[in-house]
Amino acid sequence: MRNLGPVLAVTAALIAIWYIAVIPMNQQWAQDQARRAGQDLGFAALVADTMSQQRPRLPAPHQVAAELWNSTVVEELTGRRGIVNTGSLSNRSLIYHGWVTLSATLLGFAIGSVLGISLAIGIVHNRAMDASIMPWAIASQTIPILAIAPMIIVVLNAVGITGLIPKAIISTYLSFFPVVVGMVKGLRAPDHMQLDLMKTYYASGPQVLVKLRLPSSMPYLFASLKVAIAAALVGAIVAELPTGAVAGLGARLLSGSYYGQTVQIWSALFAAAILAASMVALISILQRVTLKRMGMAT
Repeated sequence: MRNLGPVLAVTAALIAIWYIAVIPMNQQWAQDQARRAGQDLGFAALVADTMSQQRPRLPAPHQVAAELWNSTVVEELTGRRGIVNTGSLSNRSLIYHGWVTLSATLLGFAIGSVLGISLAIGIVHNRAMDASIMPWAIASQTIPILAIAPMIIVVLNAVGITGLIPKAIISTYLSFFPVVVGMVKGLRAPDHMQLDLMKTYYASGPQVLVKLRLPSSMPYLFASLKVAIAAALVGAIVAELPTGAVAGLGARLLSGSYYGQTVQIWSALFAAAILAASMVALISILQRVTLKRMGMAT
């Protein structure tokens, strides 16, 4: 609660700056329309127009908030035909599109986490893997995801793999690297005295891993998982762009850009941000619970 005040103050400042930026960004359209109509806009009328345009260059915060509300709560209550929606999610709802993207995100995140942890264990315990796999893992992240995503999707489509799997693979590509780096650092966190003590007890390699290295790596693991889940979401959205997808937050971004619906684009971006923040928050809760049970946090 003590940190709530500064957060609210920064949020209010950002919203105020956003509102101020709306006026110069959208004033050209308002002035052009007034000039064609032979009118002279005063400052108050100019401000009101820039805050309520249908297709603004920069939508105002209240326009984005209204679009989020209409695309979630209102759309799910009314459905597509103006009646109460008692069945599945409306395909015009951000909840539906968010769920499509979330499905690929979670699958890619799960695969990437397991792959990252497995690679990290191998790197720490095998010098050959450390010398060979780690440089390749680092080099893989130098390839722009916008360049590799269409290649992956085209190749998988050629062999008949479509739908969720290609998007999950791209999410895996982005999410495994933070887990590898974090887990390698965490597994190497025990100092030489702790490792020597395990040797004096004649502990085997698996015993050292389970009883010393893995517990020591938990803070590093959860920190890397927070980065990985956000990266997995980015991967899922990027994977929807080159396919011309009709569902998902990436599809909402595409349709908004095709028809100049900037408010729709911004609402999809905020939906993605809310989704990422929610997943990071869930991992943070899991981290606090886990570390407290392990006696590593209060």
